[in-house]
Amino acid sequence: MSNLDIALKNAMNIDGAIGAALVDYTSGMTLGVAGGTGEIDLTVAAAGNTDVVRAKLRTIEMLKLDDEIEDILITLGSQYHLIRPLSARTGKGLFLYLMVSRSRANLAMARHQLRAIEESLEL
Repeated sequence: MSNLDIALKNAMNIDGAIGAALVDYTSGMTLGVAGGTGEIDLTVAAAGNTDVVRAKLRTIEMLKLDDEIEDILITLGSQYHLIRPLSARTGKGLFLYLMVSRSRANLAMARHQLRAIEESLEL
């Protein structure tokens, strides 16, 4: 099992996890997916969120902020969507995407666990 498969499996072990993906935000391509539902195509959701990441990166650049995105949270009525750009040099241009059920997840714990998964991910 590859390091990516292990990372996605670990993401799916987060309480309330619905789906997880590793995405290239420069191309919109999904490099790996785990979970999902019949109603939600994770590949489409992940690719759509590349626009969110790119827009935020452009805004940071336009504001001339000397900072980087730690994570982005999108709150829906029944779900949280976490986007975590990889900070390692080898992960440049990639982000982890995690969907969790709002009623079953602990948001603070999900963010903490996703950060740990990012730190252990070797590409």
